[in-house]
Amino acid sequence: MNPAQEELAQEARLQALARIHVVLCRPSHPGNIGATARAMKTMGLKELKLVAPRRFPHPDADALAAGASDILQRAQVHATVEEALAECAMAVGLTRRERELAQPPQEARQAAPELLALAHSQPVALVFGNETFGLSNAELAHCQRLVTLPADPAYPSLNLAAAVQVMAYELRLTALGAAALPATPARVSLREMAYFYRRLEETLIAIQFLDPAHPKRLMPRLRRLFDRCGLEKEELAILLGILKQAHRKDKGKVD
Repeated sequence: MNPAQEELAQEARLQALARIHVVLCRPSHPGNIGATARAMKTMGLKELKLVAPRRFPHPDADALAAGASDILQRAQVHATVEEALAECAMAVGLTRRERELAQPPQEARQAAPELLALAHSQPVALVFGNETFGLSNAELAHCQRLVTLPADPAYPSLNLAAAVQVMAYELRLTALGAAALPATPARVSLREMAYFYRRLEETLIAIQFLDPAHPKRLMPRLRRLFDRCGLEKEELAILLGILKQAHRKDKGKVD
């Protein structure tokens, strides 16, 4: 790749940062929302989503945003994390703890190339939890990847906006680098995956493979399987077609 081509490639990687959404779940302190907006803007991230914030809009958010008030003005407020993630192709949960039946957590620098490659064409979400409690298991269940920041285990607590800053920095550092990003096929949106999981559960109940009274860990295990591979639209259409046929109750009648 000659210098002109590399410059164009780098510009495309930097533009991909604008398709990385920062999602704050149940933030308690409006000042952290403002500081998050500032951290995002310094690294070229633009899309902020808030899930059930305790106080927003708020003067403290405006004050801590400094010159990033435009990000606060565009910020979207959602009632649930599922709603906030609906249009994204991947959600990445920032957490210090491992979750059973989840993908092994990666460090931020390891995860950045895949996230940036996918963000070339589709929105990707970075999901952060409440300042005190972090992400709940229910919120983490909506994330296809887990990322951890390599803090000192003797004191791993990191301010919310600082965690956003570190992750945004790693993404920008990757965008500015010369290394080729991994090839990443287009994935279906998380809204489409949520619909698929509902249909899958309904079908498994209908064919008596899943007992709703004693579900055990079947659906979480199946979610982990599909989260690991990442479905393309044609693959999702095939699977939905199979479910439709499997859900047939009698000849000529399909749910």
